Amino acid sequence: MDDINLHYRFLNWRRRIREIREVRAVRYRERLKRMKRDGDIIRYQGNADEVGCFVAARPLSKRNRYFEVTIVDTGVRGMISVGLVPQSYKLDHQPGWLPNSVAFHADDGKLYNGSTVGQQFGSKCCRGDRIGCGISPEPEDGQITVFFTKNGKEMLEYVGRGKSIMDVGLAQARRPLNTRFHYYELEITDPGEKCYIALGLARKDYPKNRHPGWSRGSIAYHADDGKLFSGSGVGDAFGPRCFEGDIMGCGIMFPRDFTCDSEEDEDEWDMEVFAKPSEVQNDLYANNDEDDDEGGEEPEEGRKVMVFFTRNGKVVGRKEALLPSGGFYPTIGMMSSGERVRVDLHPLSG
Repeated sequence: MDDINLHYRFLNWRRRIREIREVRAVRYRERLKRMKRDGDIIRYQGNADEVGCFVAARPLSKRNRYFEVTIVDTGVRGMISVGLVPQSYKLDHQPGWLPNSVAFHADDGKLYNGSTVGQQFGSKCCRGDRIGCGISPEPEDGQITVFFTKNGKEMLEYVGRGKSIMDVGLAQARRPLNTRFHYYELEITDPGEKCYIALGLARKDYPKNRHPGWSRGSIAYHADDGKLFSGSGVGDAFGPRCFEGDIMGCGIMFPRDFTCDSEEDEDEWDMEVFAKPSEVQNDLYANNDEDDDEGGEEPEEGRKVMVFFTRNGKVVGRKEALLPSGGFYPTIGMMSSGERVRVDLHPLSG
């Protein structure tokens, strides 16, 4: 009798494993319509007025939170979109058109977030361009930040009101500069109305409604007036103004005997943007009404380092600054409508 019961349990166990495998096979199965996949190449196979869509078998995760698509051929119209959708997404709609989806469209450079009406977001893409999409590694309150890149550089756009100095949009890298990665750059792709773009360094807990350089524990070069702001709302004459197409850079000249607590891996670098909550967080810049913390305790500071700034590859100037406890984080601010920049956190890595 014991042998019969054991055999029965064994058969149930095998059946259960088979059922689990069948469920997983259905759950983790790529879906496509009017598309043909040949290895890593995906081709459109439909009429010009029909949407083709490909959905990968597995979702993004903490261990696999980013992917890229290289445009091999734009076809007739170049209507290629890259983004994130639910597993059950309707395949006769472009990514970003339906609720709970977000996508960057190569033909018009617009971002679509659950709507057939997009917002201008970046430049158009053509043959040879690489479009990337990823999610933040640490969701807050169930919300995630979705970011997009073009040719390895993150695209950021200001979408705040731009009506007062409280309407600052802020983005900050998730890791501080260190002796391995000591420099970063941004390219002004659109100066917007007033080019209130600031590039610099700030402490980790920098107030989200303050331009870089305005509050303590920060230093920044401002594109609109060419001034350097170092922990004060009053800037000093520093360098030339910057315009569309200009590349601004910022770095630290660490002392020879300087050591960091940890040298972070390159894969852990990206920009953290502070934005309004939404089902899919992709408003890369938004107004944040948090009050400045000028009245709080002074942050612990370490030794002095030399911070330098560049414009189009040439050094504009240098200034000594106290390194905050925890390090200096690459920080970018914007404050007028239509501003867009392209960020490269590792321009020296090739």
